[in-house]
Amino acid sequence: MFRAFTLAAAVAAFLVAVLGSWVRINGAGMACPDWPLCRHALVPLLDGAVVLEWSHRLLAVIAAVLVVGALWTGWRARERVAGAAPILAFVTVVFALQVGLGGLTVALANSPWSVVVHWGTAMLLLGGLTALAFLAFVQPRELRRRPSSLDALLGACAGLAFVTMLAGSYVSSSGAGLACTTLPACDGGSWTGTLPGQLAQMAHRFIAGAFFVVATLAAYGARRATPRVRAAALAGYALVIVQVVLGLGAVAWSLPVGLREAHAANACATFLAFVAALTFAAIDGTVPLAQARFDRVRIPAEARIPVEGSAG
Repeated sequence: MFRAFTLAAAVAAFLVAVLGSWVRINGAGMACPDWPLCRHALVPLLDGAVVLEWSHRLLAVIAAVLVVGALWTGWRARERVAGAAPILAFVTVVFALQVGLGGLTVALANSPWSVVVHWGTAMLLLGGLTALAFLAFVQPRELRRRPSSLDALLGACAGLAFVTMLAGSYVSSSGAGLACTTLPACDGGSWTGTLPGQLAQMAHRFIAGAFFVVATLAAYGARRATPRVRAAALAGYALVIVQVVLGLGAVAWSLPVGLREAHAANACATFLAFVAALTFAAIDGTVPLAQARFDRVRIPAEARIPVEGSAG
C-alpha cells in the first residue's frame, strides 16, 4: 500500500502541475474567481475556460486524497524504510502550505509572484513525493552517505532546476515571454535588457545557462557512479538538452501554446530526474560500485591479525 499510494500520489501531483500550467497558459486561471467553490457552486456550469480550471481543482482534490494515503501508509512503514521519516515530515508541511496557497493565488488574481510561490511549492511537494516513492520501492535499511563532489553537483542541479522553473514561471505569468525576441542576446544585442520584462527574461536565460553547465559536469561525474545514480543523472542531462531546444523553439516561433506547455512539463521532469539521482545517491552512495563493495567488506583495524615482525 505504501508503494501504491506514493507512486499514485507522485503521478497525480505531476499531472496537477502540468494541468495547472496548461490552465495558466490558456488564460483560464481566473475562470473560477472564488475558492474553494467555483462560481459559488461545487460543480459549476462547465463551459469554456471553466472546464479547464474546474478540472484542475478536481484533479488536485484527487491528488490530495492520494497524498494523505501516502502519508498514512508511510508513517506505518517509517521504521523499516530508512530516510522515510524526514521526507514524510517535509511532505506534510509542504502539502499543508500548498493547499492554503491555492486559495491565496485565486484571492490575488494570479499575480506573477503568487504564481511563482504556488508553482515553487508544487515542485517541492512533487519532489518530496518522488523521493518518497523511490524509497518505498527500494526500501533501504540504511542510507549510505559519503559526501563527494558528485553529491554537490547533483544537489546543485536539483537546486538550479528549481530556480530556473521559478524564473520561468515569473516570465510566463508576467507576460514577458516575448520581452526579448532575439537569441541569445535580447533585442538590440543587450545581454541584460532595459525593461522589467527584458530583465526577467534575460535572468531566466542566464540561470538556464548556468544549469546547463552544471548538468554537463554532473553527467560527466556520474559516469563511474552506481548504475541507478548514473542513469538518473544522464536522464536529467538529456532532459536539460530537450529543455534548451524547447525554450529556443518557443521564442523563435513566438510562444506557440503547445511548445509552452511542453516546456513547462519537461521542466518538471528535469527537476524530478535530479531528485531521483539525489535519492539514489543517498541509497547507493556516489562512489564507484566496485569501491563501495570493497568498503563494505574491509576488515576493521582492531580485528586485523598482527604479522610477525610488524610494528602493530
